[in-house]
Amino acid sequence: MSKKTDQDSALMSMGGHLEVLRSMLMRVLAVAGTLAVAIFCLKDKVFALLLAPDSNRFITFRLLERAARGAGWDFHFQNYDIKLISTELSSQFMIHISTSLYLGLLLASPYIVFELFRFISPALYEEERRYSVRIAAWIYALFLMGLAMSYFILFPISFQFLATYQVSPGIENTITLESYISTFTTLSFMMGLVFQLPVICYFLAKMGLVSGAILARYRRHAFIVILVIAAIITPPDLFTLVCVSLPMYLLYLVGVKIAGRLNP
Repeated sequence: MSKKTDQDSALMSMGGHLEVLRSMLMRVLAVAGTLAVAIFCLKDKVFALLLAPDSNRFITFRLLERAARGAGWDFHFQNYDIKLISTELSSQFMIHISTSLYLGLLLASPYIVFELFRFISPALYEEERRYSVRIAAWIYALFLMGLAMSYFILFPISFQFLATYQVSPGIENTITLESYISTFTTLSFMMGLVFQLPVICYFLAKMGLVSGAILARYRRHAFIVILVIAAIITPPDLFTLVCVSLPMYLLYLVGVKIAGRLNP
């Protein structure tokens, strides 16, 4: 490792650290708050995107039907157009506010990562700083990949199955807006976390806690654990469970390769 600079090695009092932390939090809140206000003002466009999977006209279904026709298979998704309801007087307004806050934090996440790196960088060696930038970039990229998979694949297909499933033709499904947004945000956030599996394997191997050989030896056990985790974080349908489990296992295998390079 290279030596730290004089500035890096300079000690700061506890009050100084707290002041730097306070300033950082204020900047993060200002950026996230500004984005949240902008999203709040763009209500129609934002909720048009969020509520797009509530019908069979969603882009994922159209692409799958087009691919099926290209393969010579006359396949069409069941026509459905779920009308969401609101059962509380203030629920739509409160959901508008909470969704704007969530999306504001999401869009501000690159800036939050940057600020966190600025906060901890004085305590790192030069080599560690270079690795930290790459790791932060990979964490954010993998998080966005998880969000994209949830939005375009997992949530639409899961919603289509559960919202149209009936035990009897006489029983009509009425889905509340709260249930829709709650499932959407929970699944999106969980998939963003699940996609961090290669980074977790990297850190465990970097600390010497695991090796590529150990992870490869227990890959069958890991698959069972992945199935259990996927069953916990996904809605109760088999197709969504498979759609989550397979990417998680592939990410685990990527983590095995990464760990094998650091700690064979």
